[in-house]
Amino acid sequence: QVQLVESGGGSVQPGGSLRLSCAVSGFTLRDGDMGWYRKSPENQCEMVASIGEDGRAFYSNSLEGRFTISHDSATNTLYLQMNSLKAEAAAVYFCVADHTISPGTWPCGAIEGFGYWGQGTQVNVFS
Repeated sequence: QVQLVESGGGSVQPGGSLRLSCAVSGFTLRDGDMGWYRKSPENQCEMVASIGEDGRAFYSNSLEGRFTISHDSATNTLYLQMNSLKAEAAAVYFCVADHTISPGTWPCGAIEGFGYWGQGTQVNVFS
């Protein structure tokens, strides 16, 4: 049984940083990709970052290099370091594991049934 449990969300001022964590069980990078999506109030899911077994990471073009995804193989924990946060980064962030995770934005209803998703963690950015 695959389980993904996110933590680390919260509220931060613009320009601040947060680190999201995702404890993964039942799925490793040998099985496929891991990544982070964020859901907008309009119910659009944007792939924020993903990482594969070879360690290659992919990011949304909107991030301008401010986010970093990493994976600790010893604990099978996925991380998302978010720096210089802007107001538009506020969303619910989901940890996802799937055979392949591709960059892009889709209606959440179109992709939530694929792969494995965590319960989500809220990120708020406001003064």
